[in-house]
Amino acid sequence: MREPSVGAGALSSQLSKCLHTHMSRTATRTCPLCEALCGLELTLEDDRVVKVRGDRADPFSKGFLCPKGASFGRLDGDPRRLAAPLVDGAETGWDEAFAAAGDALRGIVERYGKDAVAVYYGNPTAHSVAGTLYGPAIIRGIGTRNVFSASTIDQMPKHVAAGYLFGDPLAIPVPDLDRTSYLLMLGANPLESNGSLCSAPDFPGRLKALRRRGGRLTVVDPRRTRTAALADRHVPIRPGADAWFLFALVHTLLAEGLTNLRHEVDHLDRLRELAAGFSPEETEELTGVPAATTRLIARELAAAETAAVYGRIGTCTQEFGTLASWLVDVLNLLTGNLDRPGGAMFPKAAHSFGKRSRPYRTGRWHSRVRGLPEVNGELPVAALAEEIETEGDGRIRALITIGGNPVLSAPGGDRIGKALENLEFMVSVDPYVNETTAHADVLLPPPPHTRSPHYDVALLSFTVRNYARYSPPVVDRGDRPSEAEIIARLAGELLGVTPAELDEAIIQSTLKKAGREDLRAELGPPNVETRLDMMVRLGPYDLTLADLVGGRDLGPLQPRLPEVLVLDRVDLCPEIFARDVARLRASRRPEGFVLIGRRHLRSNNSWMHHIPELNSGSNTCTLRLHPDDADALGIKPGATVRVSSRTGSLEVEAEPHEEIMRGVVSLPHGWGHTRPGTRLGIPAARAGVSANTLTDESAIDVLSGNAVFNGVPVTLTPVP
Repeated sequence: MREPSVGAGALSSQLSKCLHTHMSRTATRTCPLCEALCGLELTLEDDRVVKVRGDRADPFSKGFLCPKGASFGRLDGDPRRLAAPLVDGAETGWDEAFAAAGDALRGIVERYGKDAVAVYYGNPTAHSVAGTLYGPAIIRGIGTRNVFSASTIDQMPKHVAAGYLFGDPLAIPVPDLDRTSYLLMLGANPLESNGSLCSAPDFPGRLKALRRRGGRLTVVDPRRTRTAALADRHVPIRPGADAWFLFALVHTLLAEGLTNLRHEVDHLDRLRELAAGFSPEETEELTGVPAATTRLIARELAAAETAAVYGRIGTCTQEFGTLASWLVDVLNLLTGNLDRPGGAMFPKAAHSFGKRSRPYRTGRWHSRVRGLPEVNGELPVAALAEEIETEGDGRIRALITIGGNPVLSAPGGDRIGKALENLEFMVSVDPYVNETTAHADVLLPPPPHTRSPHYDVALLSFTVRNYARYSPPVVDRGDRPSEAEIIARLAGELLGVTPAELDEAIIQSTLKKAGREDLRAELGPPNVETRLDMMVRLGPYDLTLADLVGGRDLGPLQPRLPEVLVLDRVDLCPEIFARDVARLRASRRPEGFVLIGRRHLRSNNSWMHHIPELNSGSNTCTLRLHPDDADALGIKPGATVRVSSRTGSLEVEAEPHEEIMRGVVSLPHGWGHTRPGTRLGIPAARAGVSANTLTDESAIDVLSGNAVFNGVPVTLTPVP
């Protein structure tokens, strides 16, 4: 047994005392601003970050740095960050704020029942240890089934596909980027996004290395993105048609005898029967991809020494997002590339232990208004507004938001903004008064990143190489509670326990389930760092949290399907997916223009638009359309165009660009900072428009509840 080591909390304290002995000092930590997990080297003066560079000693990122990471110091020291809680818009003490929140929430539960309180988790919670470890306690404390998150904005189809294929919704394979010889990428633009559900610092460098070693990159996307421009081949595809195209690839592999199944599977015959009606010739008109191109790609996949198919946000945020995500994994299975070096593999995180005990299923309960099924313990965010607006038992009357901005990020955002005005109470955990938290009665701001411990519980499960890093606080937070303590105390208000009591109960329960009660003596006092230390000690590498400071390379991905598979065998064609194929066959290409999103390297949803370095230069919130479409409508570059959909209308600057297919227009996600009551300080001239004025909350992927942002029908009108 490992000898007791210095607890993570004590380690943080020692480091903090050591670092504070110098006026100017250097510290390192993980960048929390996207999924790439890059290491940062910070120069601090009087606890203020004055310089940021990539941490060359980090074994994963090796000094890589993007513009968002370079702006870390400005974000950390932003004077617009709240330093104290707000109650009804006025600063107050922490005890008073928690008491106000607890009294209000308990009162609403007593009057209306548990489901009258809803919880929403935003994208930033995936970059924070607090939301992952303490969010479940909030839900348990309330007992509500009205749980929503950004997962049904961007990724739920991946979880549903993995859940029904393998039995575990978190068993999402990632491409083994550094060893593959052929990469087929759909709906992803990692040169702008830095990767998603595929954590890979310096994604551009990894793709260039793929080509240097003789590999090939094929990108399927309605736009010739920066990633597509880097590829050996760019294949334009009509938005929303990915499942048709992927089925045509499956059809070709099966019809031409090109499969190489290396794992035992169920329901291959069912898949073969379904794929029979999706020949490349039959799908060509709907996808816009020539049949010859489809057949060529299928044959290349089958012939490659190693290959991986990777589909991301563009494949998830469409009407058939789950079918597309499923077919991505089917292609990896059929070509023999699942769970194989150079193919699509399952990372092993340092904190992973145990195994899901029962197979996955969805629809354990349903939303009140539309009857939408539960998925992964939550309901589609597309249902949030109607659940607040519609009278009756179970109506949402209070909302807790943690690190989210659904007014800008969710479909039908304008409707959500109006619905929030009708709540009886709202409490938000967020450092800013943004478009959503402006509605909060109580706003609880977490301290800056340098004052908080950091460990990517969620993202370290999707790395392209096994890796882990823990970042202790490098600046003393004083008397401010950490984000973990804020969420723990909110949960404690509902459960009637202190944060320490909550932590101790979870530690004792986890150790008992693992059969390792003896480990408690080696751990520190009950807090977030001790819980992390416990998870790492229970993990597969014989490490402690202290071992992960500065980053730890844990080796290349290894085949491990038997470890993650909950089912007896891979279910190649689950019945729930097979039934949905009839809906796919009945779908038709929409008439007129369709809207898609757009990534930008200096942006991450609605985060960081108030940082001058990230919101300078030319206007990035423009409507891109093909020059021929612009000419046909009489729209000049820089002119204003009105874009309308079933749900709303907005006016935006036009940017004709040959990168985009005819009939397709593109707006970036997360803009529209024009609503009153915010304190972001974004100049009106750079506030942009919200694409979610146009998205339709009634349009979802029925299997996962994911919102449809890709292929939204719109009309364009020049504004004189």
